[in-house]
Amino acid sequence: MAVCARLCGVGQSRRCRRRQRHGQHDQHGSDSEMDMDEEEGEKIVGETRGSGSGGGWPQSRATGPSEAAAASAGTQSPQSLLDLPPELLVEIFSTLPGIALPNLALVCKKFRQILSTETIWRRRCIEEFGMKDDLRKMEVVGVSSRELYVKRVNPRVKSGRFMKLLPDYEHMDYRDVYTHLLHPYRHILGLWQPDIGPYGGLLNVVVDGLFIIGWMYLPPHDPRVEDPMRRRPLFRIHMWERNKATVECMYGHKGPHKGDIQTVKKDEFSTKCNQTDHHRMPGGRQEEFRTWLEEEWGRTLEDIFHEHMQELILMKFIYTSQYDNCLTYRRIYLPPCLPSDLLQPGLFKGTYGSHGLEIIMLSFHGSRAKATKLTGDPNVPAGQLTLDIDLSHSVQLPDLEHQRSIEELSRLVMGVHEEVQRGSQGPAAASANAEEGSSGAEGSDATPACDAEAGEAGAGAASSSPESQPFILPLGVMARNEVYPRTCKMCFYGTGLIAGHGFTSPERTPGLFVLFDDDRFGFIWLELKSFSLYSRLTDQLEHAQAPSMERFEAMLRNMQSWTS
Repeated sequence: MAVCARLCGVGQSRRCRRRQRHGQHDQHGSDSEMDMDEEEGEKIVGETRGSGSGGGWPQSRATGPSEAAAASAGTQSPQSLLDLPPELLVEIFSTLPGIALPNLALVCKKFRQILSTETIWRRRCIEEFGMKDDLRKMEVVGVSSRELYVKRVNPRVKSGRFMKLLPDYEHMDYRDVYTHLLHPYRHILGLWQPDIGPYGGLLNVVVDGLFIIGWMYLPPHDPRVEDPMRRRPLFRIHMWERNKATVECMYGHKGPHKGDIQTVKKDEFSTKCNQTDHHRMPGGRQEEFRTWLEEEWGRTLEDIFHEHMQELILMKFIYTSQYDNCLTYRRIYLPPCLPSDLLQPGLFKGTYGSHGLEIIMLSFHGSRAKATKLTGDPNVPAGQLTLDIDLSHSVQLPDLEHQRSIEELSRLVMGVHEEVQRGSQGPAAASANAEEGSSGAEGSDATPACDAEAGEAGAGAASSSPESQPFILPLGVMARNEVYPRTCKMCFYGTGLIAGHGFTSPERTPGLFVLFDDDRFGFIWLELKSFSLYSRLTDQLEHAQAPSMERFEAMLRNMQSWTS
């Protein structure tokens, strides 16, 4: 019992589930199904502690003190992994990638027996996938899983019905979870952008206990840009049986139902709902629209007085509801962070007038900062470069009295804009643009001639810590959120992308990028006379780091091509 307890890592108690499970089978069963019993374990331990000659190991154990001393004196260093004690092999195997363990089990019977140890697979589940729940405490996890089910899926479910639906976790082990759940679906973990026309979105697929859940991240209700993100489960994968994972669609209001997931190609997968009738509501499309509007905007249609805004909302509902959670997703990465960056890159929520709040990704590229839309609208769709900031052209704000004048602000920004335009037409700029194009940068975002010192300018801006200065929006500039910071650190010239409905006649217009602090910035659109406030998304997003800057920039180019 001691050896089995040591290998299972649970101690000498009736909680050793592997002994309980296999004890119900015939003791003369096959070696692949029979757990190592006490006598065989002691024999292996004795063999590894015995002495031998010529690198071999004796078949019998030392029985007396004198024999043990002699054996200890004549012990040689292990010549192979087979010579090591089981507890040491468990520690070694626990450090190997889980994908390599099945082949390792084919080496010999001893390795196969040791690789049945729960300690090894538990460590693989935790280190490779961040799994936090303990299968040996499933009585507790069962309660939390029930709360998860009731709160996130169907609040009206009865406890008796739930217990019938709850899988029998007691007969699962970490090897089953790793082999049939985590490893087969490892390629869909991380961040994804759904292909929902111009609207896009942000999906985060994570390991949540014994579930893999796809959470759709939704911005807060307009205009509360600093509120936390909202989450909605779109699908989940979990173990109903020991050797089978089940995919369920979570869309709609009738609880989980049958779904499917298919890997289309690398960095792309699709979901399909097999029971779309679960998405329908008794009151028909009107009830579905009212429910969607309350979730999406936090209000009723009667509360929205602007006719154009009503049209945009109704258009989005009609467009997005037709997919019925049958979507294609493309992988996206979080931007890499460099010491020279002006602030920590990442995801931000921003105000976009009648379109409500949208999610953008802020990244740094030398002397430029780029904000790419993850969610979009019919004018400027998801994937497009909404802001392009030139960090080599800072703008010094005047005193508060002159900041109130839109004419004074326009004079300052347009002066820099004309300077950039003149520089971009010079021969030095053409040479710089050619170099940038050959290195794989975006041709549509060419940098001006003064960007030859891009790296130094960006590093200087980031390393300096200027004192905050008073800030106020000019009169006549519309802001969806009047609660914006009244001090800022620095300002830079930039351009914002505007377009007609259907992304017609897109053009970049000058504006002012205002850095308030490490988690907030703003942009003044001069032509539109409007102000967008952006606040950082603080959720922890796992499996989302870009492998390299080259891969990240290639992803940005692909995102633009999806909706161009």
